[in-house]
Amino acid sequence: MIPPDHGDLIKKRFNAMKLPGPDHPITISANPKRVRVSVGDTVIAESSHALTLREASYPAVQYVPRADANMAILERTDRVTHCPYKGDANYFSIVADGKTIGNAIWTYETPFPATADIAGHLAFYPDRVKIEEVG
Repeated sequence: MIPPDHGDLIKKRFNAMKLPGPDHPITISANPKRVRVSVGDTVIAESSHALTLREASYPAVQYVPRADANMAILERTDRVTHCPYKGDANYFSIVADGKTIGNAIWTYETPFPATADIAGHLAFYPDRVKIEEVG
C-alpha cells in the first residue's frame, strides 16, 4: 500500500493565514513624505506614494510602488518566505555599481486580504540600503 501524500495538507497547515488583531496589530497608511531608497549614489526608488506598514512591535517599514523603483537594476531571486499575517514574500537583489546586494528587497505579490494594500510594492532591508524621507 502506498502511503497518502500529506505534503499539501502540511503546507496549508503551516502557511495558514492569521488575522491582525489586538495581540498583533498591523496598520498601513500613506506616507505624506517623499521616500528615497539608495545604495551609495544610486537611487533604487523614489516615491511620494509610499505606504508605511506598522506591525506589532517591529520597526515601521516603507513599501514603495514598483512603478517608482528602478526595476532595471533589480534581479529576482528564488528566495521565498512566509508571514502568517501577510502571505508569501518574494525577493530581489540589487545589481548596481558593480556590486550585488543579495535579497535586499522583498515584496508580497498576492498578500492576504488584511494587507492587500501592499500588493505591487517593494520593501527594503534598512541594513542593506539607505531609506530616507526627503520632503
